[in-house]
Amino acid sequence: MSDQTPILAASNIVKSFGAVRALNGADIDVKAGEIHALVGDNGAGKSTLIKILSGVHTPDAGTVEVDGVPVAFANPREAQDAGIETVYQDLALAGTLDAPSNVFLGREILRSDILGRLGFLDRREMRRRVAAEIEQLGTQIPTLRAPVALMSGGQRQAVAVARAAIWGRKVLIMDEPVAALAPQQTAYVLGLMDQVRRDRHLGVIFISHTLPHVFEVADRVTVMRRGRTVLVAPISDVTTDDLIRAMTGVTEPLHTGEVP
Repeated sequence: MSDQTPILAASNIVKSFGAVRALNGADIDVKAGEIHALVGDNGAGKSTLIKILSGVHTPDAGTVEVDGVPVAFANPREAQDAGIETVYQDLALAGTLDAPSNVFLGREILRSDILGRLGFLDRREMRRRVAAEIEQLGTQIPTLRAPVALMSGGQRQAVAVARAAIWGRKVLIMDEPVAALAPQQTAYVLGLMDQVRRDRHLGVIFISHTLPHVFEVADRVTVMRRGRTVLVAPISDVTTDDLIRAMTGVTEPLHTGEVP
């Protein structure tokens, strides 16, 4: 990776909820064309940090920058307008709607004729755009007219990634995207992430509890513990033991197997 200015960066982020300090000096940045993994135990602050990056929460202190310019997102739409799209673990898909309706939910295309002025949607154009995106991602969905609730886990993830890829101009945040998938679907979704960063030159923040997946696709890794960033490194410079020690705060070497 080159040393270009990060397209999205958060520095010394502090966030409290009542008496609970969720973040107390959190940092992360991502560059174009990079997959940057974010790891840490439950309660480390990962979810709070990405919700700040995606406009769900506002920080109590610290700075967020897009292309080196400080920003203050008041809501998720402002983050989306800045080119940041988030695929949450629950996908946030409406199960009763088809893929095009989910992709364009809240951003529907109106017809270009008089019916559009009356609020009628151009469903054909929305289907066309989603079909083209799905084809570019190299996935297969039997029919775009089916409710997403009838799709497999991998296909639903493909719809969520297609939605993010269509609207995300800078950064795609993937929150535990393979947590509930079978091995074959997991490999497929990891491949989608790699393709999006390579073909679209997007920055990808990849939140995961599964370290082998991190080593498989990430370029860099940030480790959080108790609301703070405790390690940032190229993935080639660290081992699994390094990440575990950073996550747990253990400083002595880790031992495997039986202890005499």
